Amino acid sequence: MKMKGADIITDYLIKEKVPYAVGVCGHGIVGLLDSLYERSDKIKTISVRHEQAAGYIADAYFRVKHEPIATFTSCGPGSTNLVTPLAGAYMDSSAFLAISGNVPTSQFNRGPFQETGRYFQGDFPSVIRPYVKRSFQPTRVEMVPLAVRQAYKELTNGKPGPVNLDVPFNVFQEEAEVNLDEPANYRWNEKQRSQGDPEALESALQMLAKAEKPLIVAGYGAVLSEAGQEILDFAKFMNIPVHTSPMGKGIIDETHQLCLGATGRNGAYAANEAGKRCDVLLALGTSFDDRSTSAWLEGYTYSMEKTKLIHVDIDPREIGRNYPFALGIVGDVKLVVKQLSLMAKNVFSVEKPNYQAWHGQINEWQQIWQEYKEPLLNSDAEPIRPERIIGDIRKVLPRNGIFLSDVGVHHNWVVQYWDTYETQTILQAWGFAAMGFATCGVLGAKLAAPERPVVALCGDGSFMMTPHILATAVEYNIPAVWVIFNNFAYGSIRDLQLGYFGGRELVTSFVKEQTGEMYNPDFVRLANAFGVEANKVIRPQDLAGAVEYALKLNQPYVIEVIVDRDIKPVGTGSWVLPPFRHPEPNFKPRR
Repeated sequence: MKMKGADIITDYLIKEKVPYAVGVCGHGIVGLLDSLYERSDKIKTISVRHEQAAGYIADAYFRVKHEPIATFTSCGPGSTNLVTPLAGAYMDSSAFLAISGNVPTSQFNRGPFQETGRYFQGDFPSVIRPYVKRSFQPTRVEMVPLAVRQAYKELTNGKPGPVNLDVPFNVFQEEAEVNLDEPANYRWNEKQRSQGDPEALESALQMLAKAEKPLIVAGYGAVLSEAGQEILDFAKFMNIPVHTSPMGKGIIDETHQLCLGATGRNGAYAANEAGKRCDVLLALGTSFDDRSTSAWLEGYTYSMEKTKLIHVDIDPREIGRNYPFALGIVGDVKLVVKQLSLMAKNVFSVEKPNYQAWHGQINEWQQIWQEYKEPLLNSDAEPIRPERIIGDIRKVLPRNGIFLSDVGVHHNWVVQYWDTYETQTILQAWGFAAMGFATCGVLGAKLAAPERPVVALCGDGSFMMTPHILATAVEYNIPAVWVIFNNFAYGSIRDLQLGYFGGRELVTSFVKEQTGEMYNPDFVRLANAFGVEANKVIRPQDLAGAVEYALKLNQPYVIEVIVDRDIKPVGTGSWVLPPFRHPEPNFKPRR
């Protein structure tokens, strides 16, 4: 069959049931746009006002639905604007297909308009090499079918991640005889998942049976594996408590008695206390990064010198990366935990291990933490306390509602106080942590789950990185809700300055230089200028009603909340930025 390169790409996306292509037009990508136009009844094209927004939308879509969509960007600045969201998706194991246009192959090495690279032709793939699983650059139409098929397969094969398809301008437009008989369905499915070694699993069960203080930690790999029900079933049968990495929040209902919450510097008290006292730790799909482990400081979140670690991960490179392990098991978390459950029910059919004393300790830590949180979540203090914002959104948002946190100081309270009931209902930018992820990604979440309410909590700093997303929400009538946490600062960095540099502060607060007056744009009028209804909340008793109204309105809506800027997140663990000495936990139990 004789086809254009652009048509081959578009038809493949349609075969794979990709519903959206999101991006910004440019001369390097117009060939693909024309193909998308001809097939607009089968795949919807969404235009955003900055390429960064396209990447965040695609990233969030995958996190909710675990199915990738595509972005499109033009050569030069159009595609370099996509680097940050690509990096965020890569660091957090999220996937989308980034289709970038390039200059015509006949102009390679001549320095044409917007060519990337002075010494290597059309070299955009080198720009993004650290931030994608692979980059494919077909330079002839005959190369396109294999490239797009392999690129799409790579997205979700093993650990998910973004993949780049970089296409020169002429390859979109030129025609060639191509064979399209290759199978189209290369999506992630059960057949691609790997089980754990049975002998290793038997050893894991023996270690858990001999333990006095066993603990399960579930990370984002468990979320990607969709292993929530399997983990809950195993934990309930064995009566083993579970804590999660911050990215693992929601893998089981955080209000369940066995769930201790998330770990780390601003984790839940019970989660860190259990982590540093357990004798056997079953780790399911977690990389043990610095923020989830109190920067690997011994005795703050974990005490690995005396804890036996059983580490399960689909990626063997993660096992032993940060902690020595007693037993490493390579496999898909969902299938491995299924295997463990079946074995456990056979091995412990008559009598199960007794961890009663361990649960007594854990219950006490949980009660201490709940008694500490409760008055803060319901505080009537003005300016509004950060904890009250988290508490009121949680009261109004339905159990299956999707909540996104942008990057900023507010994220610390999200990790500590937001109760996540279902998996894939909390989205966070963690590894690369770029501001703007939730501000833009909220549209991707809503596109992935149009029947469910979606709320983004954004710092005033992060919202101002990408406020143009409101225009896209209006253009395509995507009913998302933004709650702006207005503390007139890049608050997390302000706290670092105040803590590490003797109280000195520079360019972290938003102030008018001449008067010292706190300054931000009028967010209500800014939203109105985009055609978005908005509200400003100053009194805590007005907050829940404002969120409830926004959700019922079912239109794009902005809520600005004036926050007490001088309240600091409480630390139940620690974090370290060498050469500074790490801070000690400042949470003091009242009992």
